[in-house]
Amino acid sequence: MHTQVNGITIAYSDQGTGLPIVFLHAFPLNRTMWATQENALSSQFRIITLDLRGHGESDAPLWRYTLDQAADDVCALLDHLAIQRALFVGLSMGGYILLAFYRKYAARMKGLILADTRAQADTAEGKDGRFQMAQIAYKKGPSAIADIMIPKLLSPATIQARPEIVQKVRAMIEGNQISGIAGDLMAMAERPDSIPLLAQITCPTQIIVGKLDQATPPSDAELMAEKIPGARITIIPNAAHLANLEQPEAFNQIVASFASDLLK
Repeated sequence: MHTQVNGITIAYSDQGTGLPIVFLHAFPLNRTMWATQENALSSQFRIITLDLRGHGESDAPLWRYTLDQAADDVCALLDHLAIQRALFVGLSMGGYILLAFYRKYAARMKGLILADTRAQADTAEGKDGRFQMAQIAYKKGPSAIADIMIPKLLSPATIQARPEIVQKVRAMIEGNQISGIAGDLMAMAERPDSIPLLAQITCPTQIIVGKLDQATPPSDAELMAEKIPGARITIIPNAAHLANLEQPEAFNQIVASFASDLLK
């Protein structure tokens, strides 16, 4: 399905009934990274996934992107779907967007799941890395970005033994436009430090991280768990950055259990 928000077209899926759970995908992927979650959880809950601006079937305007703007897009989609409050799940960049969303729209958040993400801003080195990646995207296209990102997103065991997952991730990355990839890199490089925000988060929070995640390691997840009042943390073995793709059963079970607790 598609709708107009903030002057662009956003693609989304909306399946099932019950407590709404909104999933925000990682960079530089799209909403299909949540297909296994959608299939497993839509029998109990209302599952909403969207292609963030710059990704998948959504528009990828050539202009400045910010995480606040992505948060505004998500809020406009909720308004379109007449959803007042939801449980939000964000992985990696999706998590950064949810921290921006909390700053602006905390009242819309019934619960929060931060997966394989971090609260710190980029270091100077991290920002430079994003700038360099944007140049590679511009000169060599999305397939060069896939070559760089796949080893950061998946564990060596998955890359070696599960070609179907590698292929799925590559297809998602290669399906994006350069304007969206570069725009996201700019948005992530400019994001503020969210450590001071963590103590102010009052909604129930679950943190998930793959034990083998090198992009946002378990130490980043533990820091968030320590600072957010009452947060739970679960470390998933044999999973790297895309824990939901590498260990979907474990990931789904954590989300379902947390969502059920919200309804009690």
